[in-house]
Amino acid sequence: MMPELSLNILDVAQNSVTAGASLIQISILGDTGSDRLTIRIEDNGCGMTEEQLQRVTDPFFTSRKTRKVGLGIPFFKMAAELTGGSFHMDSRVGAGTSTTAVFGLSSIDRMPLGNIADTMSALIGPNPDIDFLLTMEQDSRGFIMDTRAFREVLGPEIPLSEPQVLNYIEDYIRENTESCGIKI
Repeated sequence: MMPELSLNILDVAQNSVTAGASLIQISILGDTGSDRLTIRIEDNGCGMTEEQLQRVTDPFFTSRKTRKVGLGIPFFKMAAELTGGSFHMDSRVGAGTSTTAVFGLSSIDRMPLGNIADTMSALIGPNPDIDFLLTMEQDSRGFIMDTRAFREVLGPEIPLSEPQVLNYIEDYIRENTESCGIKI
């Protein structure tokens, strides 16, 4: 199992990159009233067939040719269910995939969220032409980070993969997480 949920997010979002997505939406929503943490990753990639969708949580199924196991999705599912939460995936060929993991927020078995700023930097840096939309919210306080907005300000001459840009995006996420009081 992965030590932080941010690494699960990285793994699932990387699957979206591999699936040819041009937009990957990541939502991290904490609700102390219902004692739930919901993580949703949605993409507009190539999607999966019904057969692939049925087998995706099997650790001995992978569409990759370089290895015979795929542990990312099964570990993410197990992490959610260990906290009394749930896991669900929807996918349509040609339309994309949605992955939703719900965790018991106060469960002793819930792994820490981890460093979302570093996770987003690890996704954006090598994929500067893919749009990423991050929504973080806790108890109705939150923020949005949208690479399309950064790209609009920077113009076509400065790629999102520039180190100064990635540092700015990381700082933006950290500062907004703190100023919104998000302590998931």
